[in-house]
Amino acid sequence: MDRRLQADARALAWPVGSLGAGRRRPAWQRRLQQPLARQTQPMARRWLALLVGMGAPLPALMIAAAGQAQSLRATVVSIGDGDTIRVSQAGRPLTVRLACIDAPETAQSPWGQQARRQLQQWLPIGSTVNLEVQSTDRYGRSVAEVISGRHINLSLVATGQAFVYRQYLRRCDGARYLQAERQASERRLGVWQVNGGIRRPWDFRRGRRSAPTNDGTDRSGIRYRCREIGSYALAQQLLRQGHSYLDGDGDGEACESLR
Repeated sequence: MDRRLQADARALAWPVGSLGAGRRRPAWQRRLQQPLARQTQPMARRWLALLVGMGAPLPALMIAAAGQAQSLRATVVSIGDGDTIRVSQAGRPLTVRLACIDAPETAQSPWGQQARRQLQQWLPIGSTVNLEVQSTDRYGRSVAEVISGRHINLSLVATGQAFVYRQYLRRCDGARYLQAERQASERRLGVWQVNGGIRRPWDFRRGRRSAPTNDGTDRSGIRYRCREIGSYALAQQLLRQGHSYLDGDGDGEACESLR
């Protein structure tokens, strides 16, 4: 065998205890023995710094890194609609979409308004909530189960203020949610006052997207801009009338800059 090949073979076969005092393995061999995590940590830190610099929500980044639900404590800042709230978490604003449920849209009067009022009653501004954050949706909202004296998501279903969102039920206790919905239906609570329940919010949204529109204008041809409306209350009224373009982030609240 070539002497150089013999030397390489001996290097690969060195046991830990066979190195004499003052002798070190070749640098290439030490690199091979480093844990993978140690090699990838610097790259992960650079990516995390880049995403934070771009304004990505920190809790969402933490969840993405961990690959599992994360528990957070936060303070309620406002209520968007029947399944969306805004909170302050460690000094950072966070929009939260309640997981595994779907409340009526604001335009589904009076059901959408009733769900929002119920949420306002349970989660007054300034109250503390525990968030079991599951993921981040396409609008950048944290999808979470919310706990504050009661399980808010489950309670909305149990009182007929929201439907179980079966398409996204995988990370919740599906049996409990479905049982709560079945009992609300049997008792004809909230949205179940109508036989079979009102039109499901996901079907309502799909219908609005597929319906012919006039580029977001009303019958007079007017397209509104938030800075021209002048009042937050009027913006919400226009949203209920179908001016969905005023709700840019899809959280059920129009022209938030007017608050």
